[in-house]
Amino acid sequence: MLTQEKTQQRNWKPIIKEFEQVVGKDGVVRRKEELLTYECDGLTSYRQRPGLVVLPRTTEQVSEAIKICDRHEIPWVARGAGTGLSGGALPLENCVLIVTALMRKVLKVDLENQRVVVQPGVINNWVTQTVSGAGFYYAPDPSSQIICSIGGNVAENSGGVHCLKYGVTTNHVLGLKIVLPDGSIKEIGGEIPEMPGYDLTGIFVGSEGTLGIATEITLRILKAPEAVCVLLADFTSIEDAGAAVSDITSAGIIPAGMEMMDNLSINAVEDVVATGCYPRDATAVLLVEIDGLQVEVNTNKERVAAICRQNGARNITTASDAETRLKLWKGRKAAFAAAGHLSPDYYVQDGVIPRTQLPSVLKEIEELSAKYGYRVANVFHAGDGNLHPLVLYDNSIPGALEEVEELAGEILKICVRVGGSLTGEHGIGSDKKCYMSDMFNEVDLETMQWVRQVFNPKGLANPEKLFPTPRTCGEAANAMKTKQFEGIEAF
Repeated sequence: MLTQEKTQQRNWKPIIKEFEQVVGKDGVVRRKEELLTYECDGLTSYRQRPGLVVLPRTTEQVSEAIKICDRHEIPWVARGAGTGLSGGALPLENCVLIVTALMRKVLKVDLENQRVVVQPGVINNWVTQTVSGAGFYYAPDPSSQIICSIGGNVAENSGGVHCLKYGVTTNHVLGLKIVLPDGSIKEIGGEIPEMPGYDLTGIFVGSEGTLGIATEITLRILKAPEAVCVLLADFTSIEDAGAAVSDITSAGIIPAGMEMMDNLSINAVEDVVATGCYPRDATAVLLVEIDGLQVEVNTNKERVAAICRQNGARNITTASDAETRLKLWKGRKAAFAAAGHLSPDYYVQDGVIPRTQLPSVLKEIEELSAKYGYRVANVFHAGDGNLHPLVLYDNSIPGALEEVEELAGEILKICVRVGGSLTGEHGIGSDKKCYMSDMFNEVDLETMQWVRQVFNPKGLANPEKLFPTPRTCGEAANAMKTKQFEGIEAF
């Protein structure tokens, strides 16, 4: 890896010309004011202007761009739609940012074998739109599915509200064409679910851009279910709602999705999207989606309703038609955006706990909220224990971000302590790397580094992400937030 001093002394003029020969002048962004667009992803508290942005359109252009970086030993970071929430696409000073947003082609649709091949810039929801007319859909559905890209989903192993029954991104990726950090093009996986040999596709999905860039992605699509029903139950106690979640799964029912929101989140979404479906005085609401054969759905919706009532649900609303189902889901899908109306800023965290620990962990989060003096809105995938606490704060107050980061870190430590994980779908990125040692021992982390070094021996692909560094999270955030970076002057 080059030292920072050598990187700053680099002559960029001939390097820019090399990139322009690959992607054209329109495919290179170098003016300081234009580079501001790319200084952060969805984790806006971390900011760093890149040295240069390259916008390829094909696998070959990605390959040539990476070869230029390899020749000149320039660190590079891959970026999709920039919706990530862990700082995974955060640039480094004087790095090259390789943005796949223009790689938006659906390359192949094979309905008979239930496969679709796409470029990484294809938006998540476009996959379902492409095949819905034939009665198929793509299951992973992050809340940002109308703007997040498949390439980013692959990098972070994204989930969504339907991951309880259908799994996260890795369960729906059959094969990948990838460009390695030396610029070579490889194909891993294939067009069938099970391939012999090492599961290189499984290693690559969720590697957060540290092993290369996926340029063609073969996805598994599913046949739309015969029937779907959504139930919304409201509770006067979060503990009762959590108990209902455990009892539903204990009864052998696997909903397509099972989501929970607390009172703060309920009122936020009603203020913004005004569904009229979420009772403002409820302490918690539970959304449960049942799908499958009509007879199965009819039976299970009655069983779910009965379990909710046994656990203290006040009211239960059911919807089987598409329009009303979308209305019930509208609030949950808008929860993150609605939180922006509660506070000037919010810090979203992402951790996983066993379902049975929901009541006790939520109580601890409430205690941390009182201790630090920041409100916390809780929105989460209750079915698989994936928490998304949103810590509300004002970034204009000196020291607030550092305090909020500390609070969010304490929540992560609780998740690990009760047998959970640091992330369910947002990834580690820059945000949570310093907590990796709370979950993994030195041997675990060293083994992961061996894997990265096989793919990325020079360490040029998305450096300083995923693994701990000597800096703490708070110090890293403060440095990135306050330091001013100039970028590259226009030539």
